Amino acid sequence: MRDSLEFISYSTEETQRLGIQLGKLAKAGDVMLLVGELGTGKTCLAQGIAWGLGIDDYTLSPSFVLIREYQGRLLLYHIDFYRLDSIEEVVDLGLDDYLYGDRVCVVEWAERALPVLPEEHLLVKLEHLGENERKLCLEPKGEHYEELISELKRRWSSL
Repeated sequence: MRDSLEFISYSTEETQRLGIQLGKLAKAGDVMLLVGELGTGKTCLAQGIAWGLGIDDYTLSPSFVLIREYQGRLLLYHIDFYRLDSIEEVVDLGLDDYLYGDRVCVVEWAERALPVLPEEHLLVKLEHLGENERKLCLEPKGEHYEELISELKRRWSSL
């Protein structure tokens, strides 16, 4: 994909730093879908996004409560599908109010429900490369997210 961004992270801090930039660029209504195996850095990235939104709280993985809410520059819903076994369970949650509104949603384990999540979103694929290395591929789905990636590339090159 022409407008995607691939990033290699060599530490938790680098993953969080990328998240901070995403949080700073986030706008009301943004949906960021994080996919990847256990331990690839989804929660670290979500922490950075929260910090970029001006949220001082430590963003824990909401695995046991499914959704955590944080107030910063924008309202953030941190959603985690790890404990869900089927797409039907996701549908039964009735997440439309969370996913289609004037807040930012970050969804971990989004691969468990991609067909029922918003068509326009930022898809972030995370994978292990080595002990401390992770590859993050950011794929924009929709014009707004293509613009977000373009701005992220511009900012990242000046850091």
